[in-house]
Amino acid sequence: MDRILVTGGLGFIGSHTVVELQNEGYEVVIIDNLSNSSLDVLEGITSITGKKPFFEKLDLKDKEHVEGFFKKHEDIKGIIHFAASKAVGESVQEPLLYYENNISTLVYILKELKKMSSSNFIFSSSCTVYGQADELPITENAPIKPAESPYGNTKQIGEEIIKDTCKIAPNIKAIALRYFNPVGSHESAKIGELPIGVPQNLVPFITQTAIGIREQLSVFGNDYPTPDGTCIRDYIHVVDLAKAHVIALKRLLENKHKSNYETFNLGTGKGSSVLEVIHSFEKVSGEKLNYKIVGRREGDVISAYADTKKANDELGWKSELTLDDAMRSAWKWEQVVRGK
Repeated sequence: MDRILVTGGLGFIGSHTVVELQNEGYEVVIIDNLSNSSLDVLEGITSITGKKPFFEKLDLKDKEHVEGFFKKHEDIKGIIHFAASKAVGESVQEPLLYYENNISTLVYILKELKKMSSSNFIFSSSCTVYGQADELPITENAPIKPAESPYGNTKQIGEEIIKDTCKIAPNIKAIALRYFNPVGSHESAKIGELPIGVPQNLVPFITQTAIGIREQLSVFGNDYPTPDGTCIRDYIHVVDLAKAHVIALKRLLENKHKSNYETFNLGTGKGSSVLEVIHSFEKVSGEKLNYKIVGRREGDVISAYADTKKANDELGWKSELTLDDAMRSAWKWEQVVRGK
């Protein structure tokens, strides 16, 4: 079976994708620099799938090491590229760190792919490329607005770099997957979202508050023009998201793509407000959450949810798991991690 490289394969979405790849019989090679992940995740993947993926600790910012890696692994048939810094707030404070980590690493990988006779590349993009969209739900044809943060800008620039490279390197076939808000964890509770430090995303902050690590959850604004006044996002279960990566990769491997650069939205097609997510958690966990309404947070768009028709029709993929499923699995994972 084909060997697939997963960069950032011990991270949240990367680890779940490695599980789905191995479940489909692919041989997986993981690169991760462990800056925002743990080697324990490798054990979780192995325990779930019964097979240990090949792992190499490598910092993709080191160009020579990247070159050496690809010389050593010339039989790699596809790359799924997750390795990147991803906190919106941190990117505002540390823009140069984000541009170096998210852009230079992508360039070094593409330089190696250009040397291959054929390469299949899946890019981890984001709905942040759309900013506050003019129309909802958001289609792949929605205009790319000026980014709200350096993180969002790295995803926009990343897509442009891949698109430009595909124009001059027909041997590279690429798909950019623009995902909305990944949540939840594997049903086994052997892998999940484990942020280092204070969580930047809503769901781990909810679960850490419920278990007593965080004193209180702040809800940033309840005066938005939405049904309950809180921001709306499209929360997609990470396992559904992981499966979409495998399907997109197969599309390239089987030459079913329509052009050598494609984009797809990955979401549920349904928006949920912050309060709806909190109420879903309270319902499935039986825990009452300590939360407080505070002022709006800079950079937050009001509402964003996906039009998934293109992914549904062309990839033959559709999200299957619900928000309740995601919150239940996230709570189970939090309890396991904390030994409760």
